[in-house]
Amino acid sequence: MTYPSNMQTRPEVTPFFDAATNTISYVVKDPNSNACAVIDSVMDIDYFAGRITYDNADQIIDYIQENDLELEWLIETHVHADHLSAAPYIQGKLGGKIGIGAQITVVQETFGKVFNEGTEFQRDGSQFDALFQDGDTYQIGTMEAVAIHTPGHTPACMVHVMGDAGFTGDTLFMPDGGSARADFPGGDAGELYDSIQKVLALPEATRLFMCHDYGPNGRDIAWETSVGDEKAHNIHVGAGKSREDFVKFRTERDAQLAVPKLIIPSLQVNMRAGAVPADEDGNPMLKVPVNKL
Repeated sequence: MTYPSNMQTRPEVTPFFDAATNTISYVVKDPNSNACAVIDSVMDIDYFAGRITYDNADQIIDYIQENDLELEWLIETHVHADHLSAAPYIQGKLGGKIGIGAQITVVQETFGKVFNEGTEFQRDGSQFDALFQDGDTYQIGTMEAVAIHTPGHTPACMVHVMGDAGFTGDTLFMPDGGSARADFPGGDAGELYDSIQKVLALPEATRLFMCHDYGPNGRDIAWETSVGDEKAHNIHVGAGKSREDFVKFRTERDAQLAVPKLIIPSLQVNMRAGAVPADEDGNPMLKVPVNKL
């Protein structure tokens, strides 16, 4: 597995918590320059009112501008099913490139059919500025980052390691939260276990930053842990739990989980790199597939 060449570099990581979706977005600053990246931004939606706003994204924009930072990358760890990306909105204000895993094409093909998108919807990932393959590296100022392919939750999931900090997306949760579901189309519990092992093979001091936290057992929301803590204490994969036991647990658990509340708008928007689809007249419009009557 490819590691960044500068894992001793300690980037400055600033979190932004969205209570409506329990999502944590991040601004990651190169300690040796003003360059930064944004990880997993959130666009606000009142689904029932059909209203989109940008309060969360504006907080990130304000922070970057107030600190005289230069935005170089907007990273999507995967096609989220529980919140909408604000990447194109932030890009329009500050610039930067939008990047996601190259397996986005698999997700686009799957959900292009689900939402009956037609031939005008490109399924080649061209809505994004960069498609990362496993082990690809890129620069944030002077700091090298590496994209690690971690399928299982979705085919396009990637963990991005920037210096001594890893951004796990939905591949891994806090130690008392365990792991993400693996029952979405293209998901696989065995692949998820293997992907988590790739993350746990990083140096134990590597800081890990979660995309979501739900405060299990009433604890305060948290988002930072380490490879060492996950290896020792993660309730789903820690302390040497076997692949067989994980697959059995994850499969049984997933069968009991409800569909994410924002899955329908999230998938339509996020597979387009955060762009809201439009009808024939150019009006923003989301589709709701229903069962055949």
